[in-house]
Amino acid sequence: MGVRITDTTLRDAHQSLLATRMKIEHMLPVIEKIDKVGYHSLECWGGATFDSCLRFLNEDPWERLRKIRAAAKNTKLQMLLRGQNLLGYKHYADDVVEYFVQKAVANGIDIIRIFDALNDTRNLEVAMKAAKKEGGHAQGAFCYTISPFHSLEQFVKIAKEMVDAGADSICIKDMAGLLTPYNAYDLVKALKENVKVPIQLHTHYTSGVASMTYLKAIEAGCDIVDCAISPLAMGTSQPPVEPLVATLQGTPYDTGYDLSLLSEIADYFRPLREEFLSSGLLNPKVLGVDINTLLYQVPGGMLSNLVSQLKQAGKEDKFMEVLNEVPKVREELGYPPLVTPTSQIVGTQAVMNVIAGERYKMVPKETKALVKGEYGKTPAPIKDEIVKKTIGDEERITCRPADLIRPELDNIRNEMKEYLEQDEDVLSYALFPQVAQKFFEFRKAQKYKIDPDMVNYEDMVHPV
Repeated sequence: MGVRITDTTLRDAHQSLLATRMKIEHMLPVIEKIDKVGYHSLECWGGATFDSCLRFLNEDPWERLRKIRAAAKNTKLQMLLRGQNLLGYKHYADDVVEYFVQKAVANGIDIIRIFDALNDTRNLEVAMKAAKKEGGHAQGAFCYTISPFHSLEQFVKIAKEMVDAGADSICIKDMAGLLTPYNAYDLVKALKENVKVPIQLHTHYTSGVASMTYLKAIEAGCDIVDCAISPLAMGTSQPPVEPLVATLQGTPYDTGYDLSLLSEIADYFRPLREEFLSSGLLNPKVLGVDINTLLYQVPGGMLSNLVSQLKQAGKEDKFMEVLNEVPKVREELGYPPLVTPTSQIVGTQAVMNVIAGERYKMVPKETKALVKGEYGKTPAPIKDEIVKKTIGDEERITCRPADLIRPELDNIRNEMKEYLEQDEDVLSYALFPQVAQKFFEFRKAQKYKIDPDMVNYEDMVHPV
């Protein structure tokens, strides 16, 4: 059997290029065609799509999933889940995590890719168990990163822990496009020698090496890779599907996919891409190659964040100083992989250190939470002097953070019962209370054709 491909067009591609603004009406006309390709899976939900549906598109994310499921009759549907954070930005109680996974599978998800920003496998266990209990495929994903602490042995150790926790497959999640071709070969080879489940590779084209990285990974035995259809590929998105399919034709890795069918799917997305470019949703900047990614090991999105924070403070001239400060802060905070939310935490702390002219003079609450252990265990230990500087003598958490969270589902259901139209609404509200409430009010107004002037939905309909 040749290499298999997961198509990310309906999730990560537009999340990476268009701030997750693709609507369900953009997707539905082409899903039946995508369904005929024979992809390993279709990544179409999770990540930031849930938040974006409610916050910007006035769309019910659960309804979106059901519509995609109805149109894609043959292909497995896949989602991205941030472990104990689900799709939000903090840890939730186990009962919320279990109920969320149950409902995701019930509404059509087959494969759940589960990761943790710190690669703390304790934060994946409940979601993995729940996925398996519901008959879903639990994929354990580790965040690939580069540091003096991280090594092949380190990643193999994490992968083994995930398999022990029940992972049906392992994904190398290279969110910053840092994995270079020969390193990918060595990493995949080491994983194939040590774990007996399929290996999948996910990367971004940001640094320009991603397609070459896939080729070397495939030669080392990688089973599945993530690609997007060409009009929404490259730049900060994934490598394009079609060139890889063409490259592998006639080799032992041949995907067997039909290039003319892929060409028809690309034809559908091309005018959409033009529409996104002319509306300003798609910024040509994110389509290029950013070699700073490899030089500073900082994801593209984090770089633009640093620039805007410095701009607000009127300190743009300090950019290089901040770039040099980032690796120092990252080392001091235990070498976390730079992915949401750790990239924001490390970046903001670096900016504050430079602006204040004194390191750790200003410490945001997120840095304190990370040092305290609220996100879990950092890859490397945090030195005592940094602990002292950031949280003083406060007690640190050494257990799995969610062990300290009481069950919260019943309280949440009680709090939002007036809005309840489907079981899943409880989960939308649990993750994003204010945003979900505005969406529920909008939905009610639409349903009963209430005069919109009578409903207070300031901010509810965002211009896209």
